[in-house]
Amino acid sequence: QERVLGGRALPQLSDDIPFRVNWPGTEFSLPTTGVLYKEDNYIIMTTVDKEKYKCILPLIASGNEEEEKDYKGPTPGELLEPLFKQSSCSYRIESYWTYEVCHGKHIRQYHEEKETGQKINIQEYYLGNMMIKNPLSEPEGQMTPYYPVEMGNGTPCSLRQNLPRSSTVMYICHPEAKHEILSVAEVTTCEYEVVILTPLLCNHPKYRFRASPVNDIFCQSLPGSPLKPHNLEQLEKQQEMMKMPFRRVKEEEMHSTKEEKFSSIHKPVAVGSHQLLTVGTTHISKLTDDQLIKEFLSGSYCFHGGVGWWKYEFCYGKYVHQYHEDKESGKTSVVVGTWSKEEHIEWSRKNAARTYYLREDGTQTVRMVSHFYGNGDVCDLTDKPRQVTVKLKCKESDSPHAVTIYMLEPHSCQYILGVESPVICKILDTADEYGLLSVPS
Repeated sequence: QERVLGGRALPQLSDDIPFRVNWPGTEFSLPTTGVLYKEDNYIIMTTVDKEKYKCILPLIASGNEEEEKDYKGPTPGELLEPLFKQSSCSYRIESYWTYEVCHGKHIRQYHEEKETGQKINIQEYYLGNMMIKNPLSEPEGQMTPYYPVEMGNGTPCSLRQNLPRSSTVMYICHPEAKHEILSVAEVTTCEYEVVILTPLLCNHPKYRFRASPVNDIFCQSLPGSPLKPHNLEQLEKQQEMMKMPFRRVKEEEMHSTKEEKFSSIHKPVAVGSHQLLTVGTTHISKLTDDQLIKEFLSGSYCFHGGVGWWKYEFCYGKYVHQYHEDKESGKTSVVVGTWSKEEHIEWSRKNAARTYYLREDGTQTVRMVSHFYGNGDVCDLTDKPRQVTVKLKCKESDSPHAVTIYMLEPHSCQYILGVESPVICKILDTADEYGLLSVPS
């Protein structure tokens, strides 16, 4: 329900934005970095025992509108201007194609081969050749935490009556990025979506990177009330007591699980107040390739990814979970989607479950398969179950056991989970018409 505060309506709280209540006492100054706070943004809370607290809420609860309203800096288009002005280009090398994004100029997909006599043979397509809209004009009513630039007028597409290829380039803030291409996806035939990570957008409150989307609420006791409610103190003591005997068991279990065998080397990309996109490369265990493929396809070997607040677990043909673990409150888990073969087949009738690329000799090879996992936990914002499209792609890597996982949330509680790994390279060509994979013979 909506609660009114200081004449402002408080927004609906969503379970995707975690809050943490602190009891700092009266001598306390509000944090000045991260989420925004204002002294007059509070509610008075009274417990059943008539203890009173003044709780200062983060302005994030109002979807950052406050901060965005006060923002007087450059527009996203102006922040990105150096990229467009310097004619700089970014590259992504995949097993066959190389992608070249020259910001604001063109997007090219090409493959080079040296023939005899040092002649270089180039096969290339332009996926977009000029900006359709000037990036300095702001997209209207845009709620997403990426800044889109439309590129049109690419190489004509023979599969669509020679309509020119076109792309949307989505710029996303990441403080440590160097304008790299995170992904290139063919959304429908000859229409592409390119995601670029850049630090340039991070100065804008709407696109800002948040290291952790946990939002602190500070509750100060009013005169005559204890620092923290009495009942809460008791409850926390009981929980502590109950945890003691289980701690040892948990540690032993931990060491026996397969997931313990990977080390993580990755950075989260947190977008706005949601962790809309989390990227991670993880090195998975040293099983032999055949064993790994069998266990992955049977759903008993799961991929994990993501850093920051939410992490992700993907078990093929079973489910996608997002979870958070901490020492105090244990594990919070959200079911993003569960597998049903019937539902996926139904979905694949309207969506591309397999996408191909053409080899030079004219043969086709599977580039990516997409699987639908529906029926997740019900979403507060939409009152509908969460659902996720899992995109499995081949990623050549020096380490045969590397897996990169990224999560996008283009619409509330409708997710895209990208999973790229050398393990997948070995099984993509087994995809049937529904994109379902099997152990290579």
